[in-house]
Amino acid sequence: MITAVLGANVLISGALAATRPDSLMAALIRAWVQQKFELALSAPLIDEVRRNLERLASGGRISQTDCDDLSRLLKNEARITPLTAHVAGVATHPEDDIVLATAVSAGASYLVTGDKQLLAIESFRGVEIVLPRTFLDILGSE
Repeated sequence: MITAVLGANVLISGALAATRPDSLMAALIRAWVQQKFELALSAPLIDEVRRNLERLASGGRISQTDCDDLSRLLKNEARITPLTAHVAGVATHPEDDIVLATAVSAGASYLVTGDKQLLAIESFRGVEIVLPRTFLDILGSE
């Protein structure tokens, strides 16, 4: 089974798209729930997602219930990977280095992101960095 790390931006977009089942991000989350790939995350990555979801919930863009449900789903169903790889100064933002470290530590085949700076790297220590649409196409061909 393919192992992938979804960047915080993808997970947050997936949460926002939950009410639109035909959206790309909802399809990506659905593929994970249907076990078409294994989702690997790290505690720092989940914390980043949670912080951003809380901010969106306080601004009324997502319900607190949806925020709590996604956080619980990630913690209970994703493979939580300890950060064993050290990555610093590769990405333009420290939080993106954490995403790269998560993917390497998990032995993921793919890092799925919409972040242009990460996408520009293309590949890092054996991890392909791809757009959500590309990853869904890859899953469709498996």
